Amino acid sequence: MKHFIHTGEFSRSELETLLHNAIANKGLRSNVLAGKSIGLLFFNSSLRTRSSFEVAIAQLGGHPVTLEVGSGVWNLEFREGAVMNADKSEHIKDAARVLSRYFDALCVRSFPGLKNLAEDMQDPIVEAFRKYASIPVINMESALYHPCQAMADMLTIRERFGKTEGVKVALSWAYHIKALPTSVANSFAVAAHQFGCDVTIVAPEGYVLPAAVMNQLGNVKLSHDLNELKKQDVVYAKSWGSLENYGVPAPESLKSWMIDLDKLGPATFMHCMPLRRNVEIADDVMDSGQNACYDQAENRLHVQKEIIRMVMG
Repeated sequence: MKHFIHTGEFSRSELETLLHNAIANKGLRSNVLAGKSIGLLFFNSSLRTRSSFEVAIAQLGGHPVTLEVGSGVWNLEFREGAVMNADKSEHIKDAARVLSRYFDALCVRSFPGLKNLAEDMQDPIVEAFRKYASIPVINMESALYHPCQAMADMLTIRERFGKTEGVKVALSWAYHIKALPTSVANSFAVAAHQFGCDVTIVAPEGYVLPAAVMNQLGNVKLSHDLNELKKQDVVYAKSWGSLENYGVPAPESLKSWMIDLDKLGPATFMHCMPLRRNVEIADDVMDSGQNACYDQAENRLHVQKEIIRMVMG
């Protein structure tokens, strides 16, 4: 049984095959999932992920069932040995076993709590579903990873440049009014490294990625200088919270890290979305011809169809 939890669990050859199939089958419909049902379990709000997964499953002839935890679905506990006398009505180990009897695969989306760093670094919710489900599990974004987004990002770079190998990409921190997870940044950095991109991480001091992620990146370049962005082919902007001050919003002194065209230079601009215009990213970037965000969003659909086909075997 194959799960899709993060790209680091796959070889480059396997990921290249997935990308090749996404390009070859772009826009095609099929009935490979005829008679099969896939559960989409959301602990958090979603626009692109929910829409693209539902459409992907339908275009493959399957039946998507969307479940929202806390809104029509019991609040779920993930801690082992928990005394469930608070707001959680059901344990993941029970829910996963039951859902495995209804569905042919299960897709899970759950952000970190941003309160307990050590706990979040264990990626507890998606790992609990991996442990207790007896069907394939696809990670629609977890505390640590967003692999479906990362594969859509690699497809977007491949389409823009005809390759990924040697493309100069900067993962740039951007200002935000909230402390956000590192999951998108983690997955983009890892996937870009796997696909042979020349990766630079540009961020203020104190905004490193988790050690478990950095260890997968080899000799990645690190910079605190936004001028580095003008040397890149691609700038991928994303806010993420400090691990040193976990769950605490960035200070207003970092507002200058909003990305505008002057900072971007000639690079292609990428972002996973949603984004806050004129907080994270200036209007002049989003409304320019350098913006590839909408291509990324569309490519979620195409890569997810291939991810589903892969895990369903």
